[in-house]
Amino acid sequence: MRLAIFLVLLACLGGCRATLFAGLNTTDHRHGIESTHGITFDPSTGLKLDVYRPAAAVDAPVVVFFHGGSWTGGKRQWYRFVGTALASRGIVTVIADYRKYPQVRMDGFMADAARAVAWAHAHAGEFGGSASRLFIMGHSSGGHIAGLLATDGLWLQAQGMTTRELAGFIGLAGVYDFVPIAPNEKDMLGMFGHAPSEQHRGQPIDFVDGDEPPMLLLHGLADKEVEVHNSTSLADAMKAHAEPVTLKLYPGMGHSGLLFALATPLQGKKPVLDDVVSFIRQTPPAGGAPTP
Repeated sequence: MRLAIFLVLLACLGGCRATLFAGLNTTDHRHGIESTHGITFDPSTGLKLDVYRPAAAVDAPVVVFFHGGSWTGGKRQWYRFVGTALASRGIVTVIADYRKYPQVRMDGFMADAARAVAWAHAHAGEFGGSASRLFIMGHSSGGHIAGLLATDGLWLQAQGMTTRELAGFIGLAGVYDFVPIAPNEKDMLGMFGHAPSEQHRGQPIDFVDGDEPPMLLLHGLADKEVEVHNSTSLADAMKAHAEPVTLKLYPGMGHSGLLFALATPLQGKKPVLDDVVSFIRQTPPAGGAPTP
């Protein structure tokens, strides 16, 4: 019954995303999870985040998740199902706001994301998490944001961190390889610039140089919104520098389906959640500390 309701909601994705996510979250009921909502992590902008955690978490891995929405839309509150899915597997999960275009361009939302990661690193222990087991994760444009944080150390350095303090990066159908931007992509041109020399500042594959955390890259082979080559190109760049990367491609899965496979009604369709959790559990903490 819950699956049937979810599929009806999924059919309205094109015109009523807020309704879709609200309905999706009503199907998500899990026990043993505590949540704290609306924590301000950047007083200068008023940006907030939500934390989902196992009730008895001690030195648990921590994931900071950035949602998609073409860098122009989306709300952290829509992604409760992501937070509870991971928390139900023993992972403290932080879902953060970031400012959108046209309020800010790339430098603005990347600075917001870096501040959210720095907050999670500083406060992990307060929620039963371990700062040395800090992962960043994102879907679609959120995957781009997390991917750029993992590859270009400039953003975390501004917050007193390095990419070496990340245990890993998990990308769900992220945008990593997009230069040159097509002339009809007006929003992307506004965010990243019109000249390829400007655009390359925002392209994660350009910054892979051997100093990245381990990566798990997930993509649906039926994705029509973000082409699969984005994930395969980033995986190839990591392999060229002999860096640890795992690429998972799911036949018959589209762009939104990859994300929604984390939700309770669809978890049995593809092993997306299992693959994410397995990667987190098997990846050593940042700095080479032993895994608890």
